[in-house]
Amino acid sequence: MSYTEKLATTRQNLRGLRKAIPETFAGFVQMEQAASAEGALTHKQKELLCLGIAVALRCEDCILSHVGALLRAGGTREELSEALGTAVQMSGGPGLMYAAKALAAWDELAA
Repeated sequence: MSYTEKLATTRQNLRGLRKAIPETFAGFVQMEQAASAEGALTHKQKELLCLGIAVALRCEDCILSHVGALLRAGGTREELSEALGTAVQMSGGPGLMYAAKALAAWDELAA
């Protein structure tokens, strides 16, 4: 399955969860919007942080979501790569494997 297909599946799964727990889901969306709003850090910088955390936690669905969000926020492959390097520093070998997936997802989604 391609990363594009995986991202579409993730989004479909989230739609189902939103219907099952609408109030909880709405609360999470509100928190996400507040946390990602421009402030001392730009939205793009915050997406880089989110992506690094997703790699360190080894959450492939989170990685895909934040790779897409970083693309929409105007991030570059070079910025992504530097953030991935920091994530690997903090998470070791498992992070290295997920960082490779993040870069492959970027390359597919950016194409």
